[in-house]
Amino acid sequence: MKKQGILNSEIASVLAQLGHTDTIVIADCGLPVPDGVKRIDLALTKGTPSFVETLQAILADMEVEHVTLASEIKTNNEHVLTKIEQHYQGEKDFVSHEDFKKLTKDAKVVIRTGETTPFANIILRSGVIF
Repeated sequence: MKKQGILNSEIASVLAQLGHTDTIVIADCGLPVPDGVKRIDLALTKGTPSFVETLQAILADMEVEHVTLASEIKTNNEHVLTKIEQHYQGEKDFVSHEDFKKLTKDAKVVIRTGETTPFANIILRSGVIF
């Protein structure tokens, strides 16, 4: 049995298989998942698990070189944006929510949380550990 890190076997497997510049998405419970993109559904009830809890766990186990967010988060969910900035200080960019949804088509996986606040979605681009 694993001693630390991600215990969810599907997430642990995806993270172990990521290469440089591969992307994953952590999403609220409303973000559409494109056909053909693997979905790991963690949503249990509204708000559980939260986006921030899930992001913290992933960031502790994944080398991230860049994140992409929907620009709408700046005005519609400042609380979650502040939490993201507390846990990730690296490179980031903002795109429209429509463009964000298009970018999810290239992700290795979309991890769906129980988050119910608007625009609580992030694309994490894998870095390298050397």
